[in-house]
Amino acid sequence: MHPAITATLAAALLAASPLLGASEAEDAIRYRQGLYTVIGWNFGPLADMVRGKRPFDAAGFTLHADRIAALAPQLLEGFPPGSDSGAPTGAKAAIWADRPGFEAKMQDFVDAARALAQAAHGGDEATMKDRFKTTAGTCKACHDTYRSKR
Repeated sequence: MHPAITATLAAALLAASPLLGASEAEDAIRYRQGLYTVIGWNFGPLADMVRGKRPFDAAGFTLHADRIAALAPQLLEGFPPGSDSGAPTGAKAAIWADRPGFEAKMQDFVDAARALAQAAHGGDEATMKDRFKTTAGTCKACHDTYRSKR
């Protein structure tokens, strides 16, 4: 595994480590919020490159895309039954009421993130940018249904 991905994963786990003694629901909420923070940290530079706010850097794009692809499959485990309350969260009750729909949206994100990383390794800037837009669309589709505006 790439050292940067390992460091990113370690950071996400460290974000959850001070939770000893917290309820399991709060642990899950903090876990998923930590993952979303790390994903967002990596998503930002890609968005800036796609929007022309930052010079395009294929190696940097690939690094961030790989991180997102590594983290995306871990998100679903941050939404176990009973983690709909506890620490403040933007998760809507629809996540637990429509679990199959939510899981489908999460899988769309995982699939798009993997395709994004694959495109990044291909090196074609236009394809990379297109895959980023697709990945961002999967985020929006899930947020529109399953995330409250906080």
